[in-house]
Amino acid sequence: MKYSGIGGQAVIEGIMMRNGNDYATAVRKPDGNIEVKKDIYVSMSKKHPFLGLMFVRGIFAFADSMIIGMRSLSYSASFFEDDENSKPSKLELFFDKVFGKKAESVIMGITTVFSILAAIGIFLLIPAFLGGLLRRVYNNYYIAALFEGAVRILIFVLYIMLISRFEEIRRTFMYHGAEHKCINCVENGLELNVENVMKSSKEHKRCGTSFIIIVMLISIVFFMAIRVDTIALRLITRLLLIPVIAGVSFEFLSLAGRSDSRLVNILSRPGMWMQGLTVKEPTSDMVEVAICAVESVFDWKKYLEENFKKED
Repeated sequence: MKYSGIGGQAVIEGIMMRNGNDYATAVRKPDGNIEVKKDIYVSMSKKHPFLGLMFVRGIFAFADSMIIGMRSLSYSASFFEDDENSKPSKLELFFDKVFGKKAESVIMGITTVFSILAAIGIFLLIPAFLGGLLRRVYNNYYIAALFEGAVRILIFVLYIMLISRFEEIRRTFMYHGAEHKCINCVENGLELNVENVMKSSKEHKRCGTSFIIIVMLISIVFFMAIRVDTIALRLITRLLLIPVIAGVSFEFLSLAGRSDSRLVNILSRPGMWMQGLTVKEPTSDMVEVAICAVESVFDWKKYLEENFKKED
């Protein structure tokens, strides 16, 4: 398998694929046709070289992914909005009045910030608080840190299992599988067509699910190494260490995406196992959408010629 540089994200009835500054969102519209929108996004690290330094770039790469992901998600959702004759809510009217044409961007920004804060509270602060309570009972810092990490992973697993019960989320997970299969198809030297994609693996080491699990596992190591005595200080250190842990996790994920060494593959297994919850087998029509997204930003024929034909 050879690194291609492409990556993506599942959206509502579609796929976003990114290659360098280019990204494209392909959506299967209600009428059955596929609509593709191509755009350009220059990452923060390219605008400001300092942000591209090792262990610094991870947190900003995550921010880039959030921005592109929200834009693509908003675009895909536009094809499935409620009846055009329905009246906008009072909140929508308020934002339109105050922010005008920027209303949608403002709402997207507020939603993103709220989502991040909610994630910090649920997946970081609550486990840290519970770990502190356990420490009062057993008076063992390491047991409390392990318990905190286990609670964090358990919350994530239960959350994924809960939302996967919704039909829309389940279909999004299937499109997630189509995204992975397309990348695996070309990175294993196969022509990009429905047949080859369908028989390719739905697991991929550069997956966002793997990143989340790596973050959680690395956080256990950091939180066991950095000891603080009070719950308040513990919560503060957890927050301050988020960029550091994200940076280290990003570097490992980048290495894993380019390496097939036995050690890296072993260390990548927890994330690959977790993909069993967030990556499902797609249908052939979903794969068609994913192929459209890939071909909009990536010359897979040239890639195969340069990386695999020479080996024949």
